[in-house]
Amino acid sequence: MKVVHTIEDLRDQLRGQLRAAFVPTMGNLHAAHLSLMRLAHQHGDPVVASIFVNRLQFGPNEDFDRYPRTLAEDIEKLERERDVYVLFAPDEREMYPEPQNFRIRPGDALGNILEGEFRPDFFMGVSTVVLKLFSCVQPRVAVFGKKDYQQLMVVRAMCRQFQLPVEILAHETVRDPDGLALSSRNRFLSAAERAEAPNLYGQLQQVRDAVRAGRDDWAGVEAQAMQTLRNRGWDPDYVSVRRQRDLQPPTLQEIHEREPLVVLTAARLGSTRLIDNLEF
Repeated sequence: MKVVHTIEDLRDQLRGQLRAAFVPTMGNLHAAHLSLMRLAHQHGDPVVASIFVNRLQFGPNEDFDRYPRTLAEDIEKLERERDVYVLFAPDEREMYPEPQNFRIRPGDALGNILEGEFRPDFFMGVSTVVLKLFSCVQPRVAVFGKKDYQQLMVVRAMCRQFQLPVEILAHETVRDPDGLALSSRNRFLSAAERAEAPNLYGQLQQVRDAVRAGRDDWAGVEAQAMQTLRNRGWDPDYVSVRRQRDLQPPTLQEIHEREPLVVLTAARLGSTRLIDNLEF
């Protein structure tokens, strides 16, 4: 595997390659990231990964400074996996050599709800850095995980509206045996918090089961899940049932007609904010 740190070196490595498959990450790689690499390997050649902790998508009081940076360990994991041809690991000066005055802001219908409501500049930061990375790599396909469900939809919408020739592939959420979605932030959980953390997914399952059983007051179902989380020591931002196709609230008729839905949540446990979702 080649490891490059500049855009010029990256483009030299990829010159003439028309079928690249790309997996952008912020590093601290775990089993879920590696499964993204394997999916990319099935759909393109060569496979390109990136590691870059993007300051633009962090709010002023968020965890940018303490976000885990483990480049040496990440390189070892990717080399053992053997699916990645080149790793692009730029620093901030390489990605943002001057103030990033041109930024991509998703529209209100998708960008300002759920995560966008609680993290106002998050999707601006994600969209801007993904567009820059796509410009650097020029992949044919790119792979994103479903755990970041709204992010996946924002990236797909950006590619569609800007006519980018990149197919976005979605990988199913990878979970520990107890149901907790794998995340780089899980390492911040104490032992007691780690034991409690799977209950976030448990609440998603209960919401799904209630809607499937015929409960049509899903606002009440959502509120009940929020209160259950609070009672267990969580500080939830939202638990919300939405349509899969656009993340808008479903109508009663759509629920009765079995519209594909997804329930999404974000909640803090101690100092760690976790997100998760469940399609049904």
